[in-house]
Amino acid sequence: MLLYNIGMLSIVGIPIGNLDDLSIRQAKTIAIADIILSEDTRSTGFLLQKIKSLFNFKINPNQRLISYYKEKEFEKLPEIITLLTSPQTSHNPQLPHVVLVSESGMPLISDPGLLLVQQCIKKQIPFEVIPGPTAVITALVYSGFNSKHFMYVGFLPKKKSELLQLINKLKQMNQILKDTVFVCYESPNRINKTLEIFNSFFSNIEIIVARELTKKFEEIIRRKPKELIDHKYKGEITVVFRLS
Repeated sequence: MLLYNIGMLSIVGIPIGNLDDLSIRQAKTIAIADIILSEDTRSTGFLLQKIKSLFNFKINPNQRLISYYKEKEFEKLPEIITLLTSPQTSHNPQLPHVVLVSESGMPLISDPGLLLVQQCIKKQIPFEVIPGPTAVITALVYSGFNSKHFMYVGFLPKKKSELLQLINKLKQMNQILKDTVFVCYESPNRINKTLEIFNSFFSNIEIIVARELTKKFEEIIRRKPKELIDHKYKGEITVVFRLS
């Protein structure tokens, strides 16, 4: 089945690990795109193969894949805006359908795309958001904590001094809004040191470490900080905790 362009810019969420979570709408939008802005072109290539194997969609034969990652986001922004506002060729006056995808999960959630969306709003370039999963919400649900009030902290700071500053701010936040649940990302190379710092401040709290969510080796660990320090961690890690 050959599909045709339906829009100018589509921000598409994709699975966070298990490609079987891909939705029909996500697959359809990616298949018809003239241009895909990809945080990781290799993983997007695998995704396109999955779309062909799971769905009866033909990939746009003229589709272009453009690398679009955090370090190059500002540099590439003028080029992308030009693509969004210029006809594809002199023989094809139609504006291209551009799709933005992350390596996994939802663009803009600790991933590239914020500058592009801000420019689209400023220049009144229409765009649509096609929702998909995020490790933040998946880990939050796994935690079993009351999610009435929660805050996404993003990636934890690499420097100890900055992490300590963040911890103080979270303590202040918790005083304003009791029982807030905090969700953050951390590197497997730093998680043990981070847990040591947490243990020195909040030794009695329960922390959930969610690892490799939706993947084959998914692991959910619920313990106090001291009990988590010596564990060996691999893969992508999401941490969920409360301070009260």
